[in-house]
Amino acid sequence: QVQLVTSGGGLVQPGGSLRLSCEASGFSLDDYSIGWFRQAPGKEREGVACISSVDGSTAYVDSVKGRFTISRNNAKNTVYLQMDSLKPEDRGDYRCAADRSNFCSIDGWYDYWGQGTQVAVSS
Repeated sequence: QVQLVTSGGGLVQPGGSLRLSCEASGFSLDDYSIGWFRQAPGKEREGVACISSVDGSTAYVDSVKGRFTISRNNAKNTVYLQMDSLKPEDRGDYRCAADRSNFCSIDGWYDYWGQGTQVAVSS
């Protein structure tokens, strides 16, 4: 059974950090590009970051560049999203997704989706 399990969300103060994890089961992440997406209350879902399968290249939405880092550990079949210098506007439901493509896109189509993990940023 193909499954993506997302974890690591929580409540953090502005300026704080969180690391989200996306662990795959039932398939190997080696062959998939992975994206992280978020949706805040009342807003549309947006792509935050992605990492390509073929060369590990990454892409980020402008609002998180320099603060978020996506990485992958194929041995653990897991992709991470390190979020630093968090802002209140970073809050939302975060989930990862996998697509069997060589190069990722934060606006692209993804085949498999994990469940959401909540991120709250508040003092």
